[in-house]
Amino acid sequence: MLTELEKRIIASIQSDIAVTQRPYLEIAKKLVISEETLLEKLEDLCDRGVIRRFGATIRHQKSGFEANAMVAWKVDEDRIDGAGEKMASFKEVSHCYRRNPTDDWPYNLYTMIHAKDEESCRQIARNISTETSIDNYSLLFSRRELKKTSMKYFPTEYEK
Repeated sequence: MLTELEKRIIASIQSDIAVTQRPYLEIAKKLVISEETLLEKLEDLCDRGVIRRFGATIRHQKSGFEANAMVAWKVDEDRIDGAGEKMASFKEVSHCYRRNPTDDWPYNLYTMIHAKDEESCRQIARNISTETSIDNYSLLFSRRELKKTSMKYFPTEYEK
């Protein structure tokens, strides 16, 4: 169970965090707690597994990456952990997930690749294929971004 303060803390970090010298101090002031208390609570939430990671979202189109592709890989289950770790180690891969295959879609490992163009995405997928000895894959190129937001676990009234 989360305390009301923990819910308010989570609500305060579930959207953009200011790019300032001391962003946690600014958050703490809004929550009317000390920066030290905020950091202690965040550390505790991480230790308890409530917060798994902090991440930054970069608008890839604004940073020179014009193409991205979700690559769906068919990997033998006994190789999936090792293959996933290897694939995730590529700097061009931002996400790597294992999913359950279906009768109609046999792929069970997914990587999101970002590159300057589609051909570069294809080359990166070929490089990953070579490095992992996995050659059964399909590239799914993004055509249009319909939504890109972070999850909101607590409504904004907790931010006050």
